[in-house]
Amino acid sequence: MYAPDDPTRYQEVLVSPMYLAGSKGTGEAGFAPVAHWPYQYLDEGPCQLLVTSPDQRIRIGWFGDDFELWKISAAEDAFSAPRWTATFNHVTPAEMVAGLTAALIQDYDEAIASDAPGRFLTGPTVPWRDTVRPLTDAGWNLDGGAELGTVEIIAPDDQAGILIDRRGYGSDRTTVELWAGAPGWGTRAEATFTARTPSHLIAATAAVMAKSTPVVRERHQVDRRMQHLVTMTPVASATHSSRPPGDCRAEPLHGGGAETDGTPRARDLCPATGQLADVPARTLTPTPGRTPLATVPAQQEFHHAHHHHARPGHGHDRERLGPAHRSS
Repeated sequence: MYAPDDPTRYQEVLVSPMYLAGSKGTGEAGFAPVAHWPYQYLDEGPCQLLVTSPDQRIRIGWFGDDFELWKISAAEDAFSAPRWTATFNHVTPAEMVAGLTAALIQDYDEAIASDAPGRFLTGPTVPWRDTVRPLTDAGWNLDGGAELGTVEIIAPDDQAGILIDRRGYGSDRTTVELWAGAPGWGTRAEATFTARTPSHLIAATAAVMAKSTPVVRERHQVDRRMQHLVTMTPVASATHSSRPPGDCRAEPLHGGGAETDGTPRARDLCPATGQLADVPARTLTPTPGRTPLATVPAQQEFHHAHHHHARPGHGHDRERLGPAHRSS
């Protein structure tokens, strides 16, 4: 742990690889693409913030004090059971969640424009290579030692992977898991998808995971047990270096903010890098009677930063995963 008086504790650093950066404890990045959708704060129950598509077919829940921090689902209508569910645990970087929510926004907007059901309800495609293509294109490799009936693709550093389980039946079973980090409560990031999740949505999440662009964290937010596996560059020094063309990385969002001309700003994905960047709040037209989500100050918006305590029976005790973690 960091000493309370450690001057570097709250220093902002650029962390790579992103999948080992952990969570900031807020949902800013994951909610950014859907900041203009209706949302509701829930005072009772484990789900503290619920964002839905206007027709309530897509639901994005934030469980700020739970091991499973995010639950995202889609249904054929507002009253149907979820067709598929994606779950992200408390260690998973919210930037990965943004990969899924950004893809959902695109699918939803296309569906409304064409008066079609939407690609977010199409189900998985065959072959499974469609799901993992962003990873294999980035140099991730097939694990020849995976169990029969499963496929596992491993990152070059052996610290992350995707596991596809083709065994068993049932639409609610977990068939795909993205993971990163060593097994443990504060070190293992896990994102799981049930059987009928469309392959392109999993691929969109994996594509963000495969990017080499670093993400901003405060130094204490990177678990001490993971720091020898990542590169951390102080933001202060990085901002004085030249950035490549198309790099629209921005500083972390601390509330709504405004430009000098008074134009409110929101957080969005940079199309060039897949990172979050400040853009005009053109997408933040509120539902009547609502305040745009991205303009709510961060301390009010996500006041439930996680104060997690280990609970028996949760998935963090599982010992699965790449060759670096398997016993021979």
